[in-house]
Amino acid sequence: MPYPLSRNFQIAFDDLRIVARGLTRPECLLALADGRLVAANGRGGYSVIDPDGGVTHVLAQTDGNRQYLPNGIALASTGHVLFADLGTQVGGLFSLDGDGLLETVLGTLDGEPLPPSNFLVNDRDGRLWFTISTRRLPRTAAWSHDVADGYIAVLDERGARIVADGLGYTNEIAFSPDGQWVYVNETYNQRTSRFPLRTGATLGPKEVVAQYDSADFPDGLTFDAHGGAWITCIGSNRLIVLRPDGERQVVLADTDTDYARQLGEKLRSNTLTQRDMSTAGRSRLGNISSLAFGGANLRTAYLGCLLDDCIRVFESPIAGLEPVHWRRNLQVPIASQR
Repeated sequence: MPYPLSRNFQIAFDDLRIVARGLTRPECLLALADGRLVAANGRGGYSVIDPDGGVTHVLAQTDGNRQYLPNGIALASTGHVLFADLGTQVGGLFSLDGDGLLETVLGTLDGEPLPPSNFLVNDRDGRLWFTISTRRLPRTAAWSHDVADGYIAVLDERGARIVADGLGYTNEIAFSPDGQWVYVNETYNQRTSRFPLRTGATLGPKEVVAQYDSADFPDGLTFDAHGGAWITCIGSNRLIVLRPDGERQVVLADTDTDYARQLGEKLRSNTLTQRDMSTAGRSRLGNISSLAFGGANLRTAYLGCLLDDCIRVFESPIAGLEPVHWRRNLQVPIASQR
């Protein structure tokens, strides 16, 4: 069956609408069948956006000795929100209930503390997959084409183990609709790769499916129901669809061309810094970092970002792939009960 997305499909910035404001670093989004959204909250928790636009923040109850930076988030079958902590020195995987009670899901691997942790996602067999972008500290030391020390790991009844290593700043991962592949964005190596998914959560040899240039730094990775991969790029602030035939289609762009050129040059000269990435230049998209399909027919596309306080949306002509968490019941925060 031909891929149904028109090759002429594009969205202009002015076509986007805002569904929520007042958020802090909504890097990763989860859309639920009941119409709610969950967004990572850079203050140390998550935010719940109701269909009417109301926002409730759930922050971790801590003793103040450690600051958490939720990056990727997932929804457990218990209704608790899971997050990967992108800390400065150490990371880990954690669980938050609706009252902000924090529990450690995984803090060490092979006897060592987890480095700053990027992303996590459930699969349909109950496993939890997660990514570590780099073992280097600070993380900016891996913002280079020359460094590839990130990995993909999995946590299940057998424990936690690395299943793919030597990746160039490992970011979001996603399972293809046919369940045959695990796709991954290698952000600062500027490529999207995939691995055959085999029995027992083992992975076959890596294949590079897309290589990017300039300031296309692939971050978010989401599949539609027909096998297209929707890639959000920080730096360039472009949304690219990797069609099943391998062709790349830019469907949204709000790029500061001069700034993007500078970012690309600095990446290739190993001089890219945190200060460089703390702004999107004149782009109004705020470094779009993820995409979640939701709405009644999974055709509403929600955009997460690193540098803005809002979630922007557009209507897609094709449906997204239904995620594992789609029909799960988020534990309702006490403050939002009515």
